[in-house]
Amino acid sequence: MEITLDTSALIAVITNEPSKGKIVEISNRSKIFCPISVHWEIGNAFSAMLKRDRINIAQAQACIQAYEEIPIKFIEVSLVQTLELVNHLKIYAYDAYLIQCAQQLGTPLLTLDKSLMSAAQSIGVKTLEV
Repeated sequence: MEITLDTSALIAVITNEPSKGKIVEISNRSKIFCPISVHWEIGNAFSAMLKRDRINIAQAQACIQAYEEIPIKFIEVSLVQTLELVNHLKIYAYDAYLIQCAQQLGTPLLTLDKSLMSAAQSIGVKTLEV
C-alpha cells in the first residue's frame, strides 16, 4: 500500500504519543509519501516545543533522529494547484500541500487532524483514520 502521511502522524510516532502503535500498524509495510513541506513542519514543531520548554535539545535531537529513520519519499507539489486548494477549501498552505500530495499520487492521507481530514474528504481524497 502507498500512503501520504501528515505531520501530526509523524510527530505522534517520533514522540511516542498513544496513537503511535495504530499509526505504525497502518503504515507498516507501506510506501510513505510526504510533500517536502513536511520536513520543515517537523523542524518548526520541534522549535516550538523547545521555545516553550516542553522538551530539551537532547530530546529534540533524539526525535529528529527517529524521524530521519522513517523511509519517506518526499514529493514536490504544484504551488499553483496548492493555492487553488487553499482558495477553494479556505485552508492553510501546509494543509493544502498534504492534500495536493495525496491527490497528485492517488494515495490515501493518514492524519490525526480532523479538520484536514474533513477538507481532504470534501474533495474526494481518501483518508485513513487512526
